[in-house]
Amino acid sequence: MAKILIKNGRAWDGKRFLSADVLTDGNRIIKVESDITEKAEFVYDASGKIVSAGLVDTHVHMRGISNKTFGIQAEMSCFPFGVTAACDAGGGHGDRSLLDSFMLKNVVLVTVGFRDNKACFDSIEEKIEKFGEKAIGIKVYFDTQLSDIQNIAPLCEIVEFAEKNDLIVMVHSSNSPVAMKELLGTLRKGDILTHAYHGGDNNISEDGFECIKAAKEREVIIDAGFAGHVHTDFKVLKGAFDIGAFPDTISTDITRFSAYTRGGRYGMTMCMSIARSLGMREEEIFKSITSTPARALGKDGEWGYLKVGRNADIAVFDYTDEGFDLTDKAGNRIYSDKSYRCVLTVSDGQVVYRD
Repeated sequence: MAKILIKNGRAWDGKRFLSADVLTDGNRIIKVESDITEKAEFVYDASGKIVSAGLVDTHVHMRGISNKTFGIQAEMSCFPFGVTAACDAGGGHGDRSLLDSFMLKNVVLVTVGFRDNKACFDSIEEKIEKFGEKAIGIKVYFDTQLSDIQNIAPLCEIVEFAEKNDLIVMVHSSNSPVAMKELLGTLRKGDILTHAYHGGDNNISEDGFECIKAAKEREVIIDAGFAGHVHTDFKVLKGAFDIGAFPDTISTDITRFSAYTRGGRYGMTMCMSIARSLGMREEEIFKSITSTPARALGKDGEWGYLKVGRNADIAVFDYTDEGFDLTDKAGNRIYSDKSYRCVLTVSDGQVVYRD
């Protein structure tokens, strides 16, 4: 496997920006320091660009693992946007061997069904057995349009089950039957609220964003879950950003209905661009797509950092004059004449995407 040297970039190591070159050998990073002169078979000049640890997407839908209606080919929906690790948040199909066949590093949140306002625990246990240690938690569609739920009781059941089985819980929160304050109050430290900035009934703006502030203090993970701006209301998002209620993690919720079809090349870079245009600082953006999701998914020791000895998972980004102009389903418009673009992705020491 060829050595890779990425020079002259502004490096994001998972915690901070620094001026450093990055050198890989095999599937490992062997140097992160200034002015590396060692020879390499592949040298990339990243002048004026950001060299980051490979990105971690907290919420995707992989073909063969998620419902076939939504699942999209894992690598093609992630590598072109700098994502080298991801969590499938709809795990109900496939098995551990399919997950192991993906080059994209991965974990799974298994889905749970509901009947008469009660969780179907047998289905959870079957899915966890299929996915083995890749199954790190449970995805709950706490949505009256998608699940047979009426109140907070079934979510309380799921959280109790997760506590007993050392699992995390991710909650899809649009169309919730209860106020966001009650929903968030049910979640524990480390549980994840996705689609946090949706604009439907019982959204986070209805109490002046106090519920989200309280949840963040309790270390509930607030995930943007943009979903191609289908589950994100730009007015709610802007209101939250105006008071500093930024997401802990930015995720795409990418599906076969969103990649390359909603507002151009939809992926993590578009989500990053939206966040920056509304006032999220670059350090906060990159933390929310590297080290924070790695920790939230139990992979803090493996993903999300540019460090000597870690996997050679690297992404290079430019902030270009290619803008965007998007309108959400509520009719709120957001636009900018600048956006992020991934120009190089390295996974396990191999160049897997180059623009």
